Amino acid sequence: MALLPPFLNGSSRKKRAQVISIDLGSRTTKAVLLERRGESFALTRYAMLEAPIFDKKISPEQLADHFHTISTALQSATKFISVAVGLGDAVVRQVELPQMPVDEMRGIMKMNHKSYLQQDLPNHVFDCFIIPPRAEAAPAKAGDAPRNAGAAFSTKFKVLVAAAKQQLIADFLQAASLAGLTADALVPSVVGPINAFEMALPEVFAKETVALVDIGFKYTSVSVLDRGELATNRVVNIGGNQLTTGLAEMKNISYAEAEGIKIGMASEVEAELQMQVIPLGREIRASLDFFEHQHDRPVSQVYLSGGTARSETIIQMLNSEILTECKTWNPTASLQKTLPGQQAVEIEHVGPQLAVAIGTALAAY
Repeated sequence: MALLPPFLNGSSRKKRAQVISIDLGSRTTKAVLLERRGESFALTRYAMLEAPIFDKKISPEQLADHFHTISTALQSATKFISVAVGLGDAVVRQVELPQMPVDEMRGIMKMNHKSYLQQDLPNHVFDCFIIPPRAEAAPAKAGDAPRNAGAAFSTKFKVLVAAAKQQLIADFLQAASLAGLTADALVPSVVGPINAFEMALPEVFAKETVALVDIGFKYTSVSVLDRGELATNRVVNIGGNQLTTGLAEMKNISYAEAEGIKIGMASEVEAELQMQVIPLGREIRASLDFFEHQHDRPVSQVYLSGGTARSETIIQMLNSEILTECKTWNPTASLQKTLPGQQAVEIEHVGPQLAVAIGTALAAY
């Protein structure tokens, strides 16, 4: 689902041979170069760079410099970029709307967003994506008509609505232009792991009820997928930064030392680290409970991504706290890989950090 201002109409974009996808993290920017090869895709390069300082407002000029650095690091000739809009910058909600063109849905959201989204969002751009109905909801035969002739006109669709500030989008567009690039799509980052998961594990995506948990620097997204449909999504205000900061304070060590221990030697600080992980585990569990109580279906597994998901110790701690099997997954599993030298060796280790970037690239195609 691409979050696009009106003059960037996704349906008018041509099929791109390559696209640069950028996940602008608060601490680390993750970027991938994805190439279309027939019906499949190839990951040809990735880059992980120190992010600009986002505690203060970053200017379009600074962002343009960063985009240029990313393009250079990927050694890409393409000018088309797809950018993930961070969890703190985009609102994503599921609503029900009557059958109508997407353009009209956008207009309704612009006029009535407070009623539908329970938030006052002035000066925002809205986009809508109709969630395809389940196969079993369709008529048994192609020629079957609804029993009630008016039913087709009263049917409501589940619609994923995204919103972001007009100024943020304008800044992205200006930055891309200054860098000599074209902003092809702006995608809410919560959508990235879902797109990548569908491509990487299509059977699980289509047939099981699972949760995708992406642990970012400041925030964690929790999305419950119920047999191919996004049932609920929630943003938790706990991320890897809070775990590292808490560990550093408890052990009286530097932030850099705490980050290294958290990922590489977590078992040596298990008691201290567990104190930081428990609140995150409880928030994830609460999100699963909400879905299970609403739908009377259990979540069978929790799939983790993000830099923090590289720690086996943290995964085991979350497993104990959530009481549902937790595991990492590889967002590059379905992609052809034509990576250079060291990147080919390291991709298995860094893969969980690229879920948002890969899913954002897939949204642009």
